[in-house]
Amino acid sequence: MRKKEYPDFPRVGVGAVVIKNRRVLLVKRGIQPSKGLWAIPGGNMKLGETLKETAEREILEETGISIEAKDPIYAFDFMERDDEGGLRFHYVVVDLLAEYVSGEPHGADDALEARWLNWEELKNLPVSKNTLNLLRKIGFDGLSDSV
Repeated sequence: MRKKEYPDFPRVGVGAVVIKNRRVLLVKRGIQPSKGLWAIPGGNMKLGETLKETAEREILEETGISIEAKDPIYAFDFMERDDEGGLRFHYVVVDLLAEYVSGEPHGADDALEARWLNWEELKNLPVSKNTLNLLRKIGFDGLSDSV
């Protein structure tokens, strides 16, 4: 298994943005990086998987929600260094839009919790910077009716 911390090369992370009834599916991360922050659910791509297959598998594993993954809508670099400047984590993350199929959210695998949240609820939670940037980009910040 490839190591997540202090990697030899970047890892590919895949997430899915699932919106149902003007609420987005988020997880409270249970492991590093970003432990304790609310974020788009997702995880590491496995060899031989497509982006869509990774998103569908990871969202089911972390939240119990079945989805139909669509096209990529957001990508970003995630790098975290330790106190000595060593590269502790390095991910290239691709988030896909997805349609809800079935299930009730519950935290599992790497997620402590999973919930449907609206923008107002997000204001009172520790949410990852990249998740907030993504949600604003797609108009989920309450300033747009596009979602």
